[in-house]
Amino acid sequence: MTAQAKSKEVTTAPRLWVVLARAYGAMSDYVEQIVAEEGIGLSDFMVLEVLLHKGCMTISEIGEKVLLAAPSMTSAIDRLEKLGYVIRKNHKEDRRIRLVELTRQGRKFITALYDRHALALESTMDVLSQSEKEQLRTLLKKVGLAAQARVEK
Repeated sequence: MTAQAKSKEVTTAPRLWVVLARAYGAMSDYVEQIVAEEGIGLSDFMVLEVLLHKGCMTISEIGEKVLLAAPSMTSAIDRLEKLGYVIRKNHKEDRRIRLVELTRQGRKFITALYDRHALALESTMDVLSQSEKEQLRTLLKKVGLAAQARVEK
């Protein structure tokens, strides 16, 4: 098939899904590579990132933000605690609630790593103009909300 014939193919929803999945996979692999260079996995990075930007939280709250199941969350928190990046502490009013918080070392680590991560993503996205980035964000959000509405039915 020639490039001209290929460009005239109809863009169907299944084709868009494949393109979206491949783009997500490539970006995910790239981010995993960046964080792996620091000796942590993607789930650990996501936990540290949410604590950096949202502050002290329960394990279940973190799990909701980073879309990880409870057993995976516990494992991630255990790993990060062993590295000295987070601590578990009791809630002030309700002793049944355990909170996870960044340590000073963890805050320093994730701040530097997040800055490198953001620069790497910016350099990857430089293939798009600012207008294209805004358009892509709007369109992806629109599709995501439509899919979410169908799941909730």
